[in-house]
Amino acid sequence: MKGPLLHFIFTGGTIDSHYDGAKDTVVPNKHSIIPDFLKSAKFQLKAKYTEICMKDSRQMLESDINKIINVIGGSTSKKFIITHGTYTMADTARYLKAKLKCKDKTVVLTGSLTPIEGFSYSDGPFNLGYAIAKALELPPGVYVCIHAKTYAPEEVAKNMAEGLFYSIFEGRAPANPKKKPGNIKL
Repeated sequence: MKGPLLHFIFTGGTIDSHYDGAKDTVVPNKHSIIPDFLKSAKFQLKAKYTEICMKDSRQMLESDINKIINVIGGSTSKKFIITHGTYTMADTARYLKAKLKCKDKTVVLTGSLTPIEGFSYSDGPFNLGYAIAKALELPPGVYVCIHAKTYAPEEVAKNMAEGLFYSIFEGRAPANPKKKPGNIKL
C-alpha cells in the first residue's frame, strides 16, 4: 500500500483545546496534541498528520476548508479523519461533499464537546476511536462520526440546547431548552 493508511487533518476545535482560566473558556491548542495522544493510546496503524489550523470552528474561513480539500486531493491516502469544532462541523462536511473532486476517498469529521487534554470525562477519546474505526470500514464519501453515530453531510445537525448531533431525517426537532436532557420524546 502506498502512503499512509490514515491521514489525520487537524483544524482545532474543542477536541484539541485546553481550558484557559483567565478567559473562563476553552481555547484551541497552539499545535495538535492528538498525535501524542494516539501514541500514548498505543495507536498502531500507519498514519500521517497534517495541521491546517488550530481554531474554534466559528473562526474557520473558506480558505481553511479549501486547504483541507487541497490536502485530501494531494494525499495518496484513501482514508481521512478531520478533527473539527462541533459548531460548524456539519457545514464543513456539506462543503467538502460538494467541492471534493476525488470521489474515491473516505473522509470522516469528528470532534468533541469537551477537550481531550485536562478533562477525565471527555467525549474526545471515544469520538476519536469511533471515527478511526468507521473511517476504516466506510465506503468512499464524506461523513460526520460522533457520539457513536454516523451521519451523511446532508442530514446532520447539532442540537445546541443538548449539545448533541442528530439526523434531520429522524424527525427529531431541537429540544425545548426548558426541559432537562433525557426528558425529550423521540
